[in-house]
This record gives sequence, C-alpha cells and structure tokens, in this order.
Amino acid sequence: MKLALFLVRRVVAAVLSLVALSALVFAATDLLPGDAADTLAGAQASQGDRDQLRAQLGLDRNALDRFTSWLSHAATGDLGTGLVGGRPVAAVLGERLPNSLVLTALALLLAVPLAIAGGLLAGMRAQRRSDRVISGGALVLAGLPEFLTVVALTAVLSTWLGLLPEVSLAPVGGRPWDSPQVLVLPTLSLMLVGVATATRLVRSAVVDVVDAPYVESARLAGVSGGRLAVRHVLPNALGPAVQAVAVMFGGLTGGAVVVETIFNYPGVGYELQQAVANRDVPMVQGLSLALCATALLALLAGDVVATLLDPRRRGL
Repeated sequence: MKLALFLVRRVVAAVLSLVALSALVFAATDLLPGDAADTLAGAQASQGDRDQLRAQLGLDRNALDRFTSWLSHAATGDLGTGLVGGRPVAAVLGERLPNSLVLTALALLLAVPLAIAGGLLAGMRAQRRSDRVISGGALVLAGLPEFLTVVALTAVLSTWLGLLPEVSLAPVGGRPWDSPQVLVLPTLSLMLVGVATATRLVRSAVVDVVDAPYVESARLAGVSGGRLAVRHVLPNALGPAVQAVAVMFGGLTGGAVVVETIFNYPGVGYELQQAVANRDVPMVQGLSLALCATALLALLAGDVVATLLDPRRRGL
C-alpha cells in the first residue's frame, strides 16, 4: 500500500514536472528571435506578407493563449502539427523515436557493464592508485564537451583509419540498423558520455557499502578479492547503482540531441534541432515532451527498482 502511494506521488510529481518543463521550453523557444512565419516566408517577403502568414499560423495570438491551447490538446494526446512542413508531431515521433531508443539502448548495453566494473573496482580500492586512475579518467571524460568526444572519435575511426562513415545516414526507406556500421560512432559517443558519470555514481555507492559491518564480517571469514566484491558488496550497492543507470539514461537522452545532430542521425534529437532552427514551436514542444517523458520514466523506474532492492526503503 505504501509502495502504491509512493508510486502515485512520483507519477503526480512527474506529470507536474512535464507541465513545468513544457512551459519552460515554450517560453525559451518563444523568446528566440524570429518565428516559423519568417522561415516559411523567406528572406525576400514583405512585412505585410509575414504578418498575414503569422495570422494564418495563429502566431499573432498572445503566448499564454498559444501555450494553454497546446497544453489542452496535448492532454488529450493531440500533439498538433508542425508549422514548417505540416507534418503531424505524433507521426514524426513514431518515425524517429525508435531510432533514438535503439541508439540509447546500444549505448547503455556497452556503458552499464563498464560503469559497474569501473565503479566497483574504484570503490573497493578507494584512495589507491587504481581508484585515482579510474576516478580521474571518469572525471576528465565527464568534463569533456560532447562535440569534442565526437570529433576525436570521428578523426580516429573515420578520417585516419577509414573504418566507419563520418555521418550516420539511414538507407532510403530503411532504418539505421539496416546498415549497422552507421550506428557505431553515435553509440560510442553516447556511451563515453554516460559511462563517466555512471562510474562515479557507482563508485560512491560502493564506498558507502564497503565498510559496512556485514562486509567486514565477510572479510573476517576469509572472503576477499572478486568474491567479496561480487557476492557481498555489489548486491548491497545495487540499489544506488540502478539509480545511477537511470540517471545515465536520462543523460543519454539529452546527449542524443548533440550526437544525432553532429552525425545527421535520423532520431528525435536531430528533428528537435531542426525544429528549433525553424522556430517550429509545436514540433519543439512535442519532441521535447517526448524526450522529457522518456527521461522521467527512466528515473521513476530506477527509483522503484532501487526501492524494491533495498529492504530499508520498502516500508517507505
């Protein structure tokens, strides 16, 4: 019953967060200079033509009226139609979201084992050389701008070695996974972005557990090395580790915007960048809402799993 109440509270908080984030995204997009009417009219159009087009698109209404209208339709599942191109936002999501989810899933598949192994080793040997090397490397990697990581990978694997394509264009009428080589560079870029942060979070969880009485009892019983780490430390650090993975998923969702744009990868992030450039507010709102909802859902799932794994939190 308490877990059910916990879930209800978290879902309500997630919905309120989505509304607040939608308002912030709308305000930020609306404050940018220019609008979709300028994009559609072109550079040679007169001011009268722009004003007429702006009225046809409904952009002459005040911002609050436009946002509440969008929000009321979104609450019923209608995300509207893009102003530039006239594509339904839901159709764009249906086409692009699977591509982004596959990319994120592949990055997670590589990052999770590395983050757990690195965080476990660093936490078990805290303040020693191996900890300093892993933590320092993770810190440097986490501090690197994403575009720099992408440029470095592209320079080595594409420009110098010629092993992979520099862009990730999907085959005509197909999906990116129809040409698996186009997935490699975006996946590696996202993986490196996520694994650094997750490694440090897992390390912190392991450090909190490694001196616990039950771990000390296992040491006194002669358990050591990998057996101590895997059988006595990791299971008790698993709850925070799951939350670290959820945080990493949320970070990868945001990082995909940069990575997809640089590689021309046909995902939601690439579409979002295009929509922002065109000042296409309904498209920006719909795509942002989907990305935020995906990240919040991952964080909620991480909290629930961590709660179920931690006996101290089951009573809440």
